[in-house]
Amino acid sequence: MEEQLLEKLRIREVIENWAVWRDAGDWDRFRTVWAPEGEMMATWMQGTAEDFIKASIDGWNKGVSILHFLGGSSIDVADGRAIAQTKMTITQRADVEGVSCDIICTGRFYDFMEKREDDWKVVLRQPIYEADRLLTVTPGTAPKLDADLLAEFPAGYRHLAYAQSRIGYPVKKDMPGLTGPAVENLYDRGARWLRGE
Repeated sequence: MEEQLLEKLRIREVIENWAVWRDAGDWDRFRTVWAPEGEMMATWMQGTAEDFIKASIDGWNKGVSILHFLGGSSIDVADGRAIAQTKMTITQRADVEGVSCDIICTGRFYDFMEKREDDWKVVLRQPIYEADRLLTVTPGTAPKLDADLLAEFPAGYRHLAYAQSRIGYPVKKDMPGLTGPAVENLYDRGARWLRGE
């Protein structure tokens, strides 16, 4: 029991390091949380961990502001593999139709993790997008949104996707949400990962 608790604490440390180092632009340390073949699935890019890091650096240098805040975790460990689900919020500050806004998306990080040479590494991070909202930075202002464009995106990350598409990112439109086939398929993949498949 103590050994499993220790492993869960070590996994949680990796998850926390991911958020702190990524949001601080500490790219060298951020690279250390990933397995060599690690992959990231985000609304605005999907690819290898290294591609995600490069795209994050590019966005950082252009002033794109995306921050992460973590809540509680549920971690299942089996024979050197783990699935970690961590409550999170993604906050992106962006100009939306000429108005400075904060887009706040609530969901979970769903992480496929594996122990490599005594260190836990992220093999795949797939966020689950549960709900989002758009808040203006200056009270009394409001952007006029394109209703047709807004309706193209799933409810769980509709406003986030809208803002990201407006600044030029090709947003993926079928990410897992709170319910539905995409999240059910993700849970099935997680179960198979824990079984060693």
